[in-house]
Amino acid sequence: MTRIRTRLAATLGLATVAALALAGCATSDPLGGDSSNTPPASGEPSTIVVGSQAYYSNEIIAEIYAQALENAGFTVERKFQLGQRDIYIPSLEDGSVQLIPEYTGNLLQFFDEATTATASEDVYAALADALPEGLTVLDQSSATDQDSYNVTAEFAAENNLTEIGDLAGIADLTLGGAPELEERPYGPKGLKSVYGVDVAFSATADTTVDELVAGNIQVANVYSADPRIQTNDLVTLADPKGLFLASNVVPLVSESIADEIADVINPISAALTPEGLVALNVESTEDKRSSADIATDWLAANGLD
Repeated sequence: MTRIRTRLAATLGLATVAALALAGCATSDPLGGDSSNTPPASGEPSTIVVGSQAYYSNEIIAEIYAQALENAGFTVERKFQLGQRDIYIPSLEDGSVQLIPEYTGNLLQFFDEATTATASEDVYAALADALPEGLTVLDQSSATDQDSYNVTAEFAAENNLTEIGDLAGIADLTLGGAPELEERPYGPKGLKSVYGVDVAFSATADTTVDELVAGNIQVANVYSADPRIQTNDLVTLADPKGLFLASNVVPLVSESIADEIADVINPISAALTPEGLVALNVESTEDKRSSADIATDWLAANGLD
């Protein structure tokens, strides 16, 4: 009788192990996706994956988003320094990244190379239509980080310059910038067709600001939030005719969580100004502060902590 009970117990034990093994297979099917992506049950905190470009200014904004979400009770996973759009856009489309700071004009051109929109509100409206299914944008900020033409304060004073068109008629102008600028629609050809400005071109790339300060070029293509505009006392020339596409900072987000996080992220967009973004970048490049510390202080200063 003892042997029979022992064999029966062993048989039942094996059956139980087999049943558990089958159950385990059912929940870890390699073709069924990662079970960690299952939406949390009602009442559980949501995990938001926040990404950033491989660009210090973008990472600062992403960290502001991340800390604000954490302060609101969300669990946040950071995936920063992802690279350029051809790398991180697929991650947004498949949901492995759910939120990233973007720039309206450049993002619009990524999805619609033929766009004719240039003004801020027109670009924002066109972007909403151009985005692929599953992605959307929240409120755009007044802060921009876009191409701009700059001169030294001394050159601006000597020639009474406030906007790009004021360059017309000045002889022997050389424009400096990245090599591809020469063929861009807002490069030398755009300056001529839109503003009547004639320039030679020099591919100065990373040395553009240095070449401008040294007087080797007279006009420099610099991103508008570059802290060197402030630290080198440069003057950004206004672009009233829309030579450049407006590129306002905008949260690009998975449509599935847009409503859930809008009340946290939209106030950030409302508070972030062009001058404020430059100041944040100065804290990074000149003061050598971490993105986390910069974000914490900015949120507190704007009453968003």
